[in-house]
Amino acid sequence: MKILLTNDDGYDAPNIQALYKVLSQFHEVFIIAPAKNCSGMSAAISFLKETEIKKLDDHTYAVDGTPADCTYFGLLSVLDFEPDMVVSGINHGANLGNDVLYSGTVGAAVGGRNLKFPPVAISVASYDAQDPEYIANKSVEIINTIFDNPSEFSNRVININFPDLAEKDIKGIKFTRLSRRGVPAKPLEVSSSENSKTYRYNLQGEPIKEDYLSDVEAVQSGFISLSFLDYNLTADNQDDPLINILCK
Repeated sequence: MKILLTNDDGYDAPNIQALYKVLSQFHEVFIIAPAKNCSGMSAAISFLKETEIKKLDDHTYAVDGTPADCTYFGLLSVLDFEPDMVVSGINHGANLGNDVLYSGTVGAAVGGRNLKFPPVAISVASYDAQDPEYIANKSVEIINTIFDNPSEFSNRVININFPDLAEKDIKGIKFTRLSRRGVPAKPLEVSSSENSKTYRYNLQGEPIKEDYLSDVEAVQSGFISLSFLDYNLTADNQDDPLINILCK
């Protein structure tokens, strides 16, 4: 299988390099990833600028653009063939609940839709994982399972999150739904002057307790979370009374 491997932390980030090392033992893998950290870019594209792409070796390209750029240019320009799958990660930091809306990792994965196999986004709930070798090996195991069962995973984006635990402490894999979060914390005021203020983002809102197993709850309980994301953004609510109100 031919795989386009990307991320939002940069082509030389430790986690993507760990995944590449294992994944390339089974498949032909091409890293097409940002030249620098692009966390929080969602599915943004460099629409109004030219994008430089440097070939570092036969299987590694550094893109002076966003994670979504990497997928777009990789699929339609850099590679002279169509890959079978896009894999994005392993991200430094979790992508859980509403955070997938802002995630460059997920944004890059979504660009891999309509290939032979569904795109996969992989993250770990730590910026310095204690057992990256296990996470890479387990990620490849999941990817190979998808490869062996392609029809079972059609029309999905698969979002995987690992807890930051040693292999012996992982309790297994749970299928989950995305958690919702409450109101975010107020931005942090960094500096101010007479006519301007400088802010930076603060913490996201606390996860809301759900009546289903959420991705946040699974990871906090020591399980690997596996969620399906649907990139069809149309809500299927034909009986919603709001339709009759708005479409008079």
